[in-house]
Amino acid sequence: MTNRRNFLKTAALASAAVALQSFEGKPEEENDLSFVKGIKPIVLSTWNFGLKANVAAWAILKNKGRALDAVEAGVKIPEGDASERSVGYGGRPDREGRVTLDACIMDENANIGSVGCLEFIKHPISVARAVMEKTPHVMLVGDGALQFALSQGFVKENLLVEESEKEWKEWLKTSQYKPIANIENHDTIGMIALDAAGNLSGACTTSGMAFKMQGRLGDSPIIGAGLYVDNEIGAATATGHGEEVIRISGCHLVVELMRQGKSPQKACEEAVARIVNLTKKRNRNVKDIQVGFIALNKKGEFGSYCIQGGFNYAVHDATGNRLIDAEYFMH
Repeated sequence: MTNRRNFLKTAALASAAVALQSFEGKPEEENDLSFVKGIKPIVLSTWNFGLKANVAAWAILKNKGRALDAVEAGVKIPEGDASERSVGYGGRPDREGRVTLDACIMDENANIGSVGCLEFIKHPISVARAVMEKTPHVMLVGDGALQFALSQGFVKENLLVEESEKEWKEWLKTSQYKPIANIENHDTIGMIALDAAGNLSGACTTSGMAFKMQGRLGDSPIIGAGLYVDNEIGAATATGHGEEVIRISGCHLVVELMRQGKSPQKACEEAVARIVNLTKKRNRNVKDIQVGFIALNKKGEFGSYCIQGGFNYAVHDATGNRLIDAEYFMH
């Protein structure tokens, strides 16, 4: 028995030594054995602009900050970047030339906030959080959302940048509306995170499909479609053609599949399969649509799946920040 105890103690010390050695050269705040497990904190976000967004989120997570604060700070990076043409400031307008933004946010306690068709406010995610924390409602849209934002001190700004305006005027010559898969006219940043305390939160924000009909909402501001968080199970967010995600309540489905014991990867795969099957039943061409899901469970395991190649997502944990090409259905 004594030999066995000594063996276990030696093995544990050796494992800790290896773990500590792997952290040599890292900032002092990251030299913490809570990071050795590689489980938490961790943050995932959609598309390549997720890399920059993850950096902002990780600055909060690595200091044991709350996942809710991390996801808000993270998605605000592409929201405020005029060169990102599918999120926030710089987003492409609707067919009337109006930039309308959608966003939602959800914390570990199932508190939720959402805005839709919001104009003139650069950071709709922060307005969505204000809806969550300062109103009895969960969603505000259109002029009501704008008036609420202004009452909370948000600044009214022109969001239609020169390049987006030029594209809109060019589009008016033909007014052809046929979104193309993986062309950034319908992309979203969705972000989900697990913090050091083991709590999950998520955020999702977009300017929606370029040249959409005035008043159109996609999945991004809809809790259960573009984003869902269950702190007992996991979190998921989506990107792509929002109408198809709404059709299956996509992110709620992914989380429920994880509740049934599926891995984040398998849950994303089944959700995509349902969209594909429904698309075929409706006699629509699957090649015309793209939907991608990312998912994260309570253990820190993650996965992603999409209809066709071209979707990628960013992951940041104690090992670093990297971009991953998602597996896909169509080959």
